[in-house]
Amino acid sequence: MNIATDIEVELQRTKPDYVAYKPGSLDGSTYDTGNEHFLVFDGPDGSMMAVWTQSSYENAGDHRMVFARSDDEGVTWTKPIKLAGPDKPSGGIISSWGFPLVSKSGRIYVIYNQTQGLVDPSHSMTGTMDCVYSDDMGKTWTSPVTIPMQHNRYDHPDPNVPANWIVWQKPMLDLQGRWFTGFTHWVSRARRTPPHNNSWTTMEAVVEFMRFENINDDPDPVDIEISYSDPDRALRVPHYTNPLLSIAQEPSIVRLPDDRLFCVMRTMSGYIWYSVSADDGYTWSTPAPLLRRDKGDPILEPLCCCPIYRLHDGRYVLLHHNNDGRVNGSEPEETMKNRAPAFIALGEFRPDAEQPIWFSESKQLMHHDWYGIGPAGRADLGVYSSFTNRNNNDVLWHPDRKFFLLGKRITPEWLADLHVPG
Repeated sequence: MNIATDIEVELQRTKPDYVAYKPGSLDGSTYDTGNEHFLVFDGPDGSMMAVWTQSSYENAGDHRMVFARSDDEGVTWTKPIKLAGPDKPSGGIISSWGFPLVSKSGRIYVIYNQTQGLVDPSHSMTGTMDCVYSDDMGKTWTSPVTIPMQHNRYDHPDPNVPANWIVWQKPMLDLQGRWFTGFTHWVSRARRTPPHNNSWTTMEAVVEFMRFENINDDPDPVDIEISYSDPDRALRVPHYTNPLLSIAQEPSIVRLPDDRLFCVMRTMSGYIWYSVSADDGYTWSTPAPLLRRDKGDPILEPLCCCPIYRLHDGRYVLLHHNNDGRVNGSEPEETMKNRAPAFIALGEFRPDAEQPIWFSESKQLMHHDWYGIGPAGRADLGVYSSFTNRNNNDVLWHPDRKFFLLGKRITPEWLADLHVPG
């Protein structure tokens, strides 16, 4: 892998259509060279807004939550405002993995994982659910408040130890207009299936769901009501060499034309897996490998996020890496060698099929020619992204190597040579 030395050359390497954020340095000296978990959403005033986790680099000790907005459809963005967290490493306890909820009145909540100094199993995952909000379109924000969070069988037996959790995609509205999302629930070290090696890729995780019941009432954060899925029915996927160990993470959900919900998730099996809900997310089918079509080939993916998004025309796109982890001489555990290039598969609804979305072959969307960037030399591409549909313009917003924050249009012309099985 090559290491980037020219920031302007690297900015253009994936041929972006929009630039939302460019760090001030390559070496981390500006403390802004880690940018990830980039969630772009529609502001209640017609603007585009975004929240993300910024740092010197992932796990550097200075994760902070930031917010920015665009008033010209993503062409230019404001300088980010810090919502919570330290400015520099060793500057305080970190704030990570925020996501937005907007009420009918226009109040903007940002909820995030707030480390409290306890590690079980990771300082960037073990944390309380904290919240800030703005009533003036993001100009000013309240001080952080902790939202009470359910404690269940996957958490540490000591209720004072926070859960290990991440919401990684924008929540969606359920059929009654309430915000709904899936989340990764990492299993406490005190309760997990024993790992068979010391790799972080064997940290056990399941997928659960939460529903925010009263956001449209503009509650104070401490009064936000959350209902959770049954932990006994959490989604589990077996590890490829240790089937008792569940590695089910980072759920991404879309609604089908018949109102069912379709969820894909990353796993440590070499494939993407999926589940379907027929009751608006209260219960889910047993997960299964995601195929191109019924009885077709599985869609390959290393241990990396693989979101599905709905296009403005009703079709779907699946962002993934089209390998099972064994690529470029790597093993599945070597995630810095198998999270590129980034591919798109086109999906269409098949109402009578066992798997209700079928997919085309995959087409390479972007590559960085294996140039790592930033103080950590990151090379993962197309990770921790989000998607917007505005004025028939479909845009993938992504952290390029967890460094730049960029937008790439997914156009009908680019998709035209992808054909979904009939």
